[in-house]
Amino acid sequence: MSSTLAEIVSAAIQLSEKDRLAIVSQLLETMGDEEHLPAIDDDDFIAEIQRRRNDPDDPVPWSQLRDEN
Repeated sequence: MSSTLAEIVSAAIQLSEKDRLAIVSQLLETMGDEEHLPAIDDDDFIAEIQRRRNDPDDPVPWSQLRDEN
């Protein structure tokens, strides 16, 4: 990882969860084929991610989350 990238990541980690999700959403939009990507800043999507993250008995791997959308 370049020092510039490390600085950007370090600064981004300090942001609120909602702001970090907005950054992720904007970056994903640059990846093309965006009609198949989830809207990361959607409140229902955020609530579901938080529910899954906080459920210690049923962790859901990122690959499954990605494939569901």
